[in-house]
Amino acid sequence: MITSTRLAAGVCVLLAALTAGLAFPAGAAVGEPTGQDAPKVDLVLDVSGSMRARDIDGRSRMAAAKQAFDEVLDATPEEVELGIRTLGADYPGEDRRTGCKDTAQLYPVGPLDRTAAKAAVATLTPTGWTPIGPALLKAADDLDGGNGSKRIVLISDGEDTCAPLDPCEVAREIAAKGIGLTIDTLGLVPTAELSRQLSCIAEATGGTYTSVEHQDELTDKVNELVDRAADPVVTPVPAEGAAACAQAPALKSGLYSDREEFGQQRWYRVDVRPGQELRASVSVAADRAVTPAYGVLLRAVTAKGREIVRGEAAGSGRTDVVSTGLRYPKAGSDEEGAPAEAVCLAVSHSFSAASGVKTTPGLPLELTVDVVDAPDPAGDVAAFGLGRGWWLLGVLVVAGFLAGLVWGWLSRWRIAVWRSS
Repeated sequence: MITSTRLAAGVCVLLAALTAGLAFPAGAAVGEPTGQDAPKVDLVLDVSGSMRARDIDGRSRMAAAKQAFDEVLDATPEEVELGIRTLGADYPGEDRRTGCKDTAQLYPVGPLDRTAAKAAVATLTPTGWTPIGPALLKAADDLDGGNGSKRIVLISDGEDTCAPLDPCEVAREIAAKGIGLTIDTLGLVPTAELSRQLSCIAEATGGTYTSVEHQDELTDKVNELVDRAADPVVTPVPAEGAAACAQAPALKSGLYSDREEFGQQRWYRVDVRPGQELRASVSVAADRAVTPAYGVLLRAVTAKGREIVRGEAAGSGRTDVVSTGLRYPKAGSDEEGAPAEAVCLAVSHSFSAASGVKTTPGLPLELTVDVVDAPDPAGDVAAFGLGRGWWLLGVLVVAGFLAGLVWGWLSRWRIAVWRSS
């Protein structure tokens, strides 16, 4: 009995090993463009009159923000270039036009002088309006230039007071510039409307929103976001897709970003040589309210318009990002110096804007392209027909047949031993 059990277990292990070895061939590394310059962070602080409220651990919101900034400045990594911008810090009057211009760079983005930055923060007094939209536009200018990571950390206790300049639309416009800037937002003792607005701002650029009601939460979260800026980052390269294959931009292996309007189709071109394999994936994000039920389609098409392969995915409103991908291995050639094939990638989606939502700029699109040497035929899952299931089915049939023979022989042997005894 013990022998038969061990043998059956061994057969199962062998089958598992065969299946794992065939189903998961080794992947290839992709050379992607990455940021090389120093990471930059601009802390944007609301200094409007409402920051006088004393509801954060018995202290005013302004006092809590100052303490948090002091601790964050002490902990900022040396490699991070940090700046501080204020909104509502200087104009105490009632003129809306003037109040909506009240944003200033308190400490310029650059190598950090901790003493000077702390001294600047200490002078702040809650004063005026809440021009979030204008402050975000100026903060984006503060971070202009360079190819390292760029991050705005917005801390506010109230909604923007400078409509019709919608801060959410401002964030979308900043994201549409393709400069790789992320906006994270923190709401101090937020209302439902403030949470909605700050969440929208963050989502438009791939950032995060956090509700804060205690001093330690504020300090920890700002520290976390500043530290995150120092982490290695892959910066997508802006690429403007064309309306047709013939005008499509040529892409190499890497990570690319674009914007796609509702009902639009974007085309890109990749050259694939004989013996190479094209691997591509695309993600489209809904950075605003959209109607439920949508999908994303990625197609590889020849220059003459024949579809080679496609990848598609659908969503139903439970996630705001939909992704899909495809693989196209090009057969090798005995001809020396055989030309590359121009493969066009077509991206389309079926998102539709909810009623009253602006349709421009288009939805953010991220495209990954990887052109690698095609796997050797002996190690390629697709080459053995695993994609269609035949090879795996054959392995399982043969293994099952052998296991059945062994099990039958053992059963007969046990019966013969039992009869003889």
